[in-house]
Amino acid sequence: MVSILKTFRVSPCFALNSEYKPRFRVRVQSLGNEDSVVLSANSVRVNGVSSVGEKERIGSLNDVGNGGLGLSVGEKKKGDDAVPEKLEVLWDDGYGTQTVKDYLDSAKEMIRPDGGPPRWFCPVECGCPLKDSPLLLFLPGMDGLGLGLILHHKALGKVFEVWCMHIPVYDRTPFEELVTFVEMTVRLEHASSPNKPIYLVGDSFGGCLALAVAARNPLIDLVVILTNPATSFGRSQLQPLLPPLEALPDGLHITIPYLLSFVMGDPMKMAMVDIKHTLPPTAILDQLSRNLTALLPRLSGLADIIPKDTLLWKLKLLKSAAAYANSRLHAITAEVLVLASGKDNMLPSVDEAQRLSNSLRNCIVRFFKDNGHTILLEDGVNLLTVIKGTCKYRRSRRRDFIKDFLPPSISEFKQAQANNRWFHFGTSSVMLSTLEDGKIVRGLAGVPKDGPVLLVGYHMLLGIELAPLVEEFLREKNVLVHGVAHPELFTGKTGTQSNEFSIIDLIKVFGAVPVTGSNLFKLFSTKSHILLYPGGAREALHRKGEKYKLFWPDQPEFVRMAARFGATIVPFGVIGEDDILELVLDYDDLMRIPGVHDYIRNSNQEGIRLRTEMSGEVANQDFYLPGLLPKIPGRFYYLFGKPIQTKGRENMLKDRQNANELYLQIKSEVERNMAYLVEKREEDPYRGIIERTVYRATSAPMHQVPTFEP
Repeated sequence: MVSILKTFRVSPCFALNSEYKPRFRVRVQSLGNEDSVVLSANSVRVNGVSSVGEKERIGSLNDVGNGGLGLSVGEKKKGDDAVPEKLEVLWDDGYGTQTVKDYLDSAKEMIRPDGGPPRWFCPVECGCPLKDSPLLLFLPGMDGLGLGLILHHKALGKVFEVWCMHIPVYDRTPFEELVTFVEMTVRLEHASSPNKPIYLVGDSFGGCLALAVAARNPLIDLVVILTNPATSFGRSQLQPLLPPLEALPDGLHITIPYLLSFVMGDPMKMAMVDIKHTLPPTAILDQLSRNLTALLPRLSGLADIIPKDTLLWKLKLLKSAAAYANSRLHAITAEVLVLASGKDNMLPSVDEAQRLSNSLRNCIVRFFKDNGHTILLEDGVNLLTVIKGTCKYRRSRRRDFIKDFLPPSISEFKQAQANNRWFHFGTSSVMLSTLEDGKIVRGLAGVPKDGPVLLVGYHMLLGIELAPLVEEFLREKNVLVHGVAHPELFTGKTGTQSNEFSIIDLIKVFGAVPVTGSNLFKLFSTKSHILLYPGGAREALHRKGEKYKLFWPDQPEFVRMAARFGATIVPFGVIGEDDILELVLDYDDLMRIPGVHDYIRNSNQEGIRLRTEMSGEVANQDFYLPGLLPKIPGRFYYLFGKPIQTKGRENMLKDRQNANELYLQIKSEVERNMAYLVEKREEDPYRGIIERTVYRATSAPMHQVPTFEP
């Protein structure tokens, strides 16, 4: 009887030191029966060498067939293996350091025939995840290599234990046995950590596998992420290819990989992954040309990854996998996130995403209109960013918006800057702050860096002041500002009609949390910088003639909680909406249009209502989209007032009257800041976009364009 490695559980930090044993065990199972044995770290030998030795190593286990284990190693000194508990703001997620070229180069090593069965491996690049990170199982597409996440290994490895499934090129395991193989791993992990979710990331064929496992295990807490799932294979453009492929002479099969590479993915998107979008156009074109030149010769390797017999087998396997998964959709209770490409030439992924959204109980969709079938290997899709933006990351049964929050990475920050570059170009925000002595200075020097800090201010039309504010705090002070937002933004109902990854998702990536008492309490407890708009939706969706008017409630909702934690309160004013937008149709105008009136009423009745116990305008927080016309851009101006200390005033501010007096002082300060800015902007010689453009072309970057003297 030949024993093989059927499943194993190994931390990406395997063999860092001998005290890290609880996270490592190997399950060896016989092909002939269901008997299995779990081996401890001490008992496992890798190619004849003990896994724990004098020289410690970090690496990933690979089954190399016939019961052997191979170890990809990189030396690491003892004492460097402490498990991190949190990520720093603007951490390095490594996105863009690996490309499809690395995928094709690594594939050469992975496709060597070894006669072994399907197996799991942990990529070396993933490193050591945060404490209590959940398990992520990657289920590959048609290639079966398990390298489909290679662009995302470093980022995902920070917050997940990443295991990738490898199906050898000449393996012919039927679909149901593959389902059993994954299911066994899921059940073993669930038994050891019943309170943590398990993530199944299924790419194309792997999507069918993930759905099948989810359908058979409705009581296990699973988060299923599908990228262009092959459940639509029955309607695929590949169906007519089966008869010609079977008749194709072996000598011509070498041409198939080149054809498939253009069907399965977008070579331009693949070549753009490691190119900085902030480079000049000529530099981008030059690097793109070099990347394409290096990429195209490697495509011949696809003939070895998917030889003719394997391709025919995989196509038949896809057919059975799609039928199996589709027949069990009704049994799936797991959270499901579908990523669908608009330029998928292999599968009708957009239509399929809509069908799955309607068929599954708990499913959301994000479309990427410019990407091809191999979306995870293409530019513009950072998988961890999508997971964060759709609020799918959690470490327990229920998501905690504070404890489970992952700060933005440096690549996410740079991507946000690139996405907003024209907005920043048009508004050229001026940030002013007030020092302790009352002096107003350019920049954010007057805002304390150590929290807890509560920023309280005016909400401009549609919240258009948010992006420059959050980005400037990150750029100048390396501080993340958590905006407390309307809970409706977190229900999934406020996305764009196209269901693309939108600004609503991005604000969650950059720290937005639902406005609740418990979330505020946790943010103060963790000494965070908090952004609060007492005027809420009513202020951000104000009517004609109401610009720079505060709609704050009568009650001092936030003062006493801030005082309880000794927080510093910084009132701020912001102006500039009237310099870039003209409000043409407001709420009152739209409510006079019969069809629109009914739509607004019905959509708001189904949503979450805040301040229902209050009366007056502050309670009128209906969501709607106003009619706007753009203007020739002026400029945004922010003024952060003198910090107000509550530390040492906790007992005094417990008194309602004292708290109310401070509340009115803060409100008055915000109004005074805006009045100051409205007056002083008239002295700004660079208020107009033409003057700023000329200055930038000859003198300075965007954030250094001069303004009035404070």
